[in-house]
Amino acid sequence: MKTLRNPYNTTAPTTAMARIPFGISRFDELIDGGAPSGSSVLLSGQLGAGAREFCYTSATMSALALADRELFELYYGTLDEEVGMLPDEVHYVSCCMPPRAVETELGYVLEDDIIETAIDSINFLDLSDQYFKRSRVPMEWYSEATPDIDSLGEIRGSRGVLGLLGDYLSEHARDNLIVIDSLTDMVISADETMSWTDIIVLMKGLSAAAHRWDGLILMLVNNEVLSETEVAGLMNAAHGNIVFEWETGGNERTRTMYVKQFRGVLSRLEDEDIIRFETDIYDHGFDITGVRRIR
Repeated sequence: MKTLRNPYNTTAPTTAMARIPFGISRFDELIDGGAPSGSSVLLSGQLGAGAREFCYTSATMSALALADRELFELYYGTLDEEVGMLPDEVHYVSCCMPPRAVETELGYVLEDDIIETAIDSINFLDLSDQYFKRSRVPMEWYSEATPDIDSLGEIRGSRGVLGLLGDYLSEHARDNLIVIDSLTDMVISADETMSWTDIIVLMKGLSAAAHRWDGLILMLVNNEVLSETEVAGLMNAAHGNIVFEWETGGNERTRTMYVKQFRGVLSRLEDEDIIRFETDIYDHGFDITGVRRIR
C-alpha cells in the first residue's frame, strides 16, 4: 500500500494499490489502471508487431498528460484518478538514436499535435557516443557534437553504456516512467567490456531497485535477433513480460499482444479469461482493437 498522488489535485490523496498508466487507454482500463508501481517490464516480439509503437505511445501519451491534460483526455479519455498515478517525469533512453531522430520516429506513430505538445516533457538520454565509440562508425554519423580532439578524448575516457545507464536510472527512475530503447542493441554490442552476464546482472539489479523507485521501467527487445536463451534470460530478470506477434490469416496480417507473465496484471486478465489482444496503430498511437477470451 502507498499514498497515491492525485493527478488532478482536486481531492486529498487516497490509499490504494498504486498503478501507473501505460498510456494505452483500453489496455490500462482492462488491467485496473495500469502497471503496479515499481515494475520493470520487458516488451518483446517480432519486428513491426507493435512493441516499439507501444513504447513510443506510452512515453508520448504520459508526457502529454503532464503537458496538456485537456489534449491528453481528448485522445486517451479520462484517467481514473482513484487508481491511476501519473509519473512525475518521462525519460527516454536511446542506445543508437539522438533525440531528433527519436522525435522523427515518434511522428510516424502519433499525430503532430500530440508530438508538438508532449515533446518538451520527454527527457532524453542519448548513449550513441558510448555505444559506437569502439566501432569504425564515423563519429559524425551518430554524434551531434563537433568531433574535435577534445571531444573525442572526453568520449573515450567516459564510462561505458551500462555504467552511464545505471547512473542515470539511480538519479531519475524514482516515481518516473523510463523507456529503454533497446536491450537488443546492448546484447548485440556485448564484448569484453560489456558481457552478456553484465547485462543480465544489470537487469536483475534494476528490477530489485524498481521496487524502491516506485516508477515504471519499459525495456524494448526484438526477440527475432536474439537467441531463445538470451530472450529467456531477459524475461526472467523482469517483473513483467508483454509479447508482440504477427498473425497471418488468408491475405491479412494482424498485430497481436499477450501478457506472458506480470505480477499484479496477468491475474487480472486471467480472471476475465483474456488470452490475447488484437492491436493496431491509430492517430493516437498504439491501441487495442479486440480482446480474445477463452471459449
